[in-house]
Amino acid sequence: MTSGRRSAAAAASALVALHLAVLGAGFLAPYSPTAQDRRLPFAPPTRLRFFDPQGRLHLRPFVYPLVAQEGAFGAYREDRSHAYPVRFFTTGASYRIAGILPARIHLLGVDEPARLFLLGSDGLGRDQLARFLHGGGVSLFAGLLAAGLSLGIGMTLGTVAGFYGRRVDTLVMRAAELFFALPWLYLLCAVRAFLPLDLSPGLAFVVVVAVIGLVDWARPARLARGVALVARERDFVLAARGFGAGDFYLIRRHVAPQALGVLVTQAAVLVPQYVLAEVTLSFLGLGVAEPLPSWGNMLAALRQYPVMASYWWMWLPGLALVPVFLAYHALADALRSRSRVLA
Repeated sequence: MTSGRRSAAAAASALVALHLAVLGAGFLAPYSPTAQDRRLPFAPPTRLRFFDPQGRLHLRPFVYPLVAQEGAFGAYREDRSHAYPVRFFTTGASYRIAGILPARIHLLGVDEPARLFLLGSDGLGRDQLARFLHGGGVSLFAGLLAAGLSLGIGMTLGTVAGFYGRRVDTLVMRAAELFFALPWLYLLCAVRAFLPLDLSPGLAFVVVVAVIGLVDWARPARLARGVALVARERDFVLAARGFGAGDFYLIRRHVAPQALGVLVTQAAVLVPQYVLAEVTLSFLGLGVAEPLPSWGNMLAALRQYPVMASYWWMWLPGLALVPVFLAYHALADALRSRSRVLA
């Protein structure tokens, strides 16, 4: 296996693992993303311990409950008078696996009053691990769904424009040029700001996906058009037309599959851009709103300087974007190299 294939396999494996983790967020996280513990705002990540104060080793990890220090907001000390063992496969808050199957089993948990904040808590005492995983599901799948919508529209319009040419081609490409001329991010923000802001979290997610996908259809449309212009002149397409094949059959069996191969590579480029678009909209208050978490509205807390400067775990949603983008771009490079070899 070449280094390019190894990097592509590693990138694909990392992306699959991350998407599976956010699908199983309710199982992996010990708490609900909306559950609040006002006693513990901005609690630091819980330390898992294996040695007690006497130096004895415990095979099962345990934690000490946190107690707020008086007169110092966000400062805590461990109450070592009682240790609470970490329990595995415990029953807790109800959730749905992949949003479908109801369940109540969590991978980890501890008894009250101890709390298991593996990535700390936010200003309302909500578990950052739960919010990070659930928010990742919103942001990552918003990018995937928006990319599917954008590629679907772009492939349809571009293929039709390239296959028929003339007036249809002129109309589609002039509309695409209009979208190309406008700054994409500003257009996206303007369109979303024009729509109602007081939407339910679920409907806001659908609106964000629709807006992102509809605004950026021009790039895949131009790629699909170029493929269709070449494919319609291929010998096997002309031969099929000579045998009486109709336009719909030619597009479905011969032209569209060639355009699809090009757009698969384009998808690996567009998905991280659309993830960033959702994060940006939610950060600005134009996307998914509380109480549904997304990486964007989680990062909105960093607009307050004390939070940005004092609580490093609040940066984790933004830091997670870096390996996600690198993995997608590595996958796109591998697909691009493979398409050159096949060509």
